[in-house]
Amino acid sequence: MTDITRRGLLGTIGAGLAAGTLSALPARAATRIRHYWWGNPERDKRTFAVIDLFQKKHPGIEVSGETIGWGDYWTKMATQTAGRNMADLVQMDYRFLFEYVRRGAILPLDPYIDKTLMIGSFDQGPLAGGKVDGKLYALNIGSNSQVMVYNTRVFKEAGVDADMINWTWDDFAKACQTITAKSGGKVKGSDDLSLMIETFESWARQNGREFYDKDGKVAATAEDVASYWQFWADLRKADVVRGKDKTVILDAPIAESGIAVGDTAMSHFWSNQLVGIQAVSKDQIGAAMVPHKKGGAPGQFIKPSMFMSLSRDAKDPAAAITYMNDWVNDPEITQILGLERGIPASPKVREALAPKLTPVEKLSVDYFNAIQSKVGPLPLPAPKGAGEVRDAFMRTGTEVVLARMDAKAAAKSFIEDAQAIIERAQ
Repeated sequence: MTDITRRGLLGTIGAGLAAGTLSALPARAATRIRHYWWGNPERDKRTFAVIDLFQKKHPGIEVSGETIGWGDYWTKMATQTAGRNMADLVQMDYRFLFEYVRRGAILPLDPYIDKTLMIGSFDQGPLAGGKVDGKLYALNIGSNSQVMVYNTRVFKEAGVDADMINWTWDDFAKACQTITAKSGGKVKGSDDLSLMIETFESWARQNGREFYDKDGKVAATAEDVASYWQFWADLRKADVVRGKDKTVILDAPIAESGIAVGDTAMSHFWSNQLVGIQAVSKDQIGAAMVPHKKGGAPGQFIKPSMFMSLSRDAKDPAAAITYMNDWVNDPEITQILGLERGIPASPKVREALAPKLTPVEKLSVDYFNAIQSKVGPLPLPAPKGAGEVRDAFMRTGTEVVLARMDAKAAAKSFIEDAQAIIERAQ
């Protein structure tokens, strides 16, 4: 997805609004804040609508929205952090939270809680995910979990009738075979998830290991990685997953996924992405758990889908907190956002949203409720260097996908690289 800003599109506020008062700020000259997030077309549309509404309510604050796809987000974030030019408010991921706190790049929100940031009534579990060393550095703007999205029409036409909450990897492989055969190869069973470290992490947890241990060291083994890559190699050999040319396109936009364009029946996402996926899919989607390992530990977990954090480079923290507070509390704003970023941490917001949920939003809530007893504990945030490890997983996995390395040798190489990356980053 291309980088988008709305400085020009957000425009100026009419003279009639200029006389309005600020609810959380004293009278002052207009101030400008920047909000940076990773997005997709649906998320971007909603977020810019929120920015427009916020500016009407707070004519003394101009908000510049900046969005880019996940694949480029963290590279740009690292560049801005190094150049001390971060946006005032940044979308933060649980995976990188500790890393950015340790860099001193984001600030604690505790001084504002229940003064100008009214979150005292929010669920404490979701809030706790944004804490580091007892301080709140990241405000939960939605909870979610991993999900296998599937095409309900294709499943029905192929006669696949699996228990999508309790199914196994064997069930998954059989579904891929059946769908490919029934469609005459026009629709493959699934995207090839060889390069998705997020799916592999569930696989490792099913084997009884976290990817990283409590000390931040790599705990997953070469055997875990080899078995995962071999599983997908076998499906490629059977020609029941998406082709190599699409698989090796790293972090492709949702709109280019197999489930969106219609050439596969399944793919792995996060549950907060269901709204965005349905928006670009012509068929109705369903939500399944990541397949379980027979007799294995739970692989999935419920986590904050994303956070909003106050950056070290914020020029006007008071204005930024006003925006953050409206984001999670203002009824008109929360109606615009809906569940696109995940399940809100505020009971009041969830109650207000319930009567107006769209079918796909209801799917998201129903899925979230169905998996509660099937998931494992939230892992600790990944250590510094996790982003580089993710890159190494995709790079080495690509060698397996392109048949340049076998799964066992590639797995050994990756684990050695991952351990070296983490040690060097500490």
